[in-house]
Amino acid sequence: MSHHGDVPPGGQVPAEGLLEVLARRFLTTDEARGEKVDRWHARGRRTARENIADLVDPDSFVEYGRFVTAAQESRRDLADLVVETPADGIIGGTATVDGRPCAVLSYDYLVMAGTQGMRGHRKSDRLIELAGRMRLPTVFFTEGGGGRPGDTDIPLVSALDVGSFALWAELQGVVPRIAVVSGRCFAGNAVIAGCADLRIATPEANLGMAGPAMIAGGGLGTFTAEEIGPVADQASNGVLDVVVADEAEAVATVRQVLELLSGPGPRSAPADAEHLRHALPDNDREAFDVRTVAEALADPDSVLWLREAFAPELVTGLARIDGLPVGLLANQSTHLAGALTAGASAKAADFLDLCERWRVPVVSLVDTPGFMVGPDAERTGLVREASRMVTAGARLTVPLVGVVIRRGYGLGAQAMLGGSTHRPHLTVGWPGAHLGAMGLEGAVRLSLAHELAAMTEDEREAAVAHHTAELRTHAHALNVARVFEIDDVIDPAETAAVIAATLRAAG
Repeated sequence: MSHHGDVPPGGQVPAEGLLEVLARRFLTTDEARGEKVDRWHARGRRTARENIADLVDPDSFVEYGRFVTAAQESRRDLADLVVETPADGIIGGTATVDGRPCAVLSYDYLVMAGTQGMRGHRKSDRLIELAGRMRLPTVFFTEGGGGRPGDTDIPLVSALDVGSFALWAELQGVVPRIAVVSGRCFAGNAVIAGCADLRIATPEANLGMAGPAMIAGGGLGTFTAEEIGPVADQASNGVLDVVVADEAEAVATVRQVLELLSGPGPRSAPADAEHLRHALPDNDREAFDVRTVAEALADPDSVLWLREAFAPELVTGLARIDGLPVGLLANQSTHLAGALTAGASAKAADFLDLCERWRVPVVSLVDTPGFMVGPDAERTGLVREASRMVTAGARLTVPLVGVVIRRGYGLGAQAMLGGSTHRPHLTVGWPGAHLGAMGLEGAVRLSLAHELAAMTEDEREAAVAHHTAELRTHAHALNVARVFEIDDVIDPAETAAVIAATLRAAG
């Protein structure tokens, strides 16, 4: 029943007491609720304990509060609560993942639809506070229906004094927080997910500030759970960072992020650095997928793209370059020519803030005509979001390396570089790059507007072409480097090595 190390000095373990503990422990396991688990598996889902077991190293999970039950003894038998409400619907503790310490919490949808009970809140308060004290990266599986109205044993009126939300939000910048969203995640559960630094979701997830009952109770209509915040909506509006195929891939993605946050790994060269010499189209007006450039720079299979469906004119991701963790920021010319919209600016600002909190250096690949302009663009709040992006870049204390791969025009290019070409630790251009205060043809038409107005259309277009060609020579990366507005012009094949050497010099 017990090995020698479990026997307290001077006495024996009371067998009866130990048997009771082991019996109660069994009632908290999946094996004790076989029918519920079978039904859950039939829906293609994994239990909370299965997700935790898949994530953490074997025998490393130290659970807190496993014997807690729902606070409903005034209306239900204690024996019923022990069987039906194990852990009060939230499982949590400390563990290691690939040898690295972390905290893990998961609402348990098989207990009252993963709702947040009052004792469960006390558990999450305790674990969140411990994660901060112990500086543990924290993973939270957030599926569940929000606050539970049926707890009667604890005197309360509004329950608005619950501490979990403020404690969880307060961890921003203290420890990395990753939320995994599967199934239905509403109200308080959604806020826990929303306050995390990174949100990973499976296709069947629904994420909303209220579920069907609360919406109907507010007189706002009748909706199914599946109509509220489906993944397609929450990915395109930027709420979700990564959408994966299933819970197994979600756990694998969590592992990938935690591994990247662990610091430098084994050194690694790009699989085909010389490919970068030919990565751009010959026609510099032709769009191309900048992700192929970023993936060629990065260590093989190390890139995790974030918020892909939101503001696709800008791409963001986490990766390694020569073993070093980096955040990747790049303009995507296949969407709006890579112009920085309000959405792209918000995406960039959020990402730069994330890299700052997580202490991950930033590599910015610049290929932009600048900020989007015009009345329609301004109606989206562009001034606010564009300025927020500039501020986020200027406030970086982690290393920043800028690479102008093709076009770097105007304030948008400056924003991609922390506010100035001299703000990054290093700013380089590729041989075909051009930099300017605005798009070159537009600059010609603006500066020569009076002269052009006096010409015939054919003369005007010929003059514009001639002066644009002259300006292209002036704006060429080598000329920009000659007057020291950027630090160097490099062979694209050297890019990964130059980035890594700069980051290592920056410590």
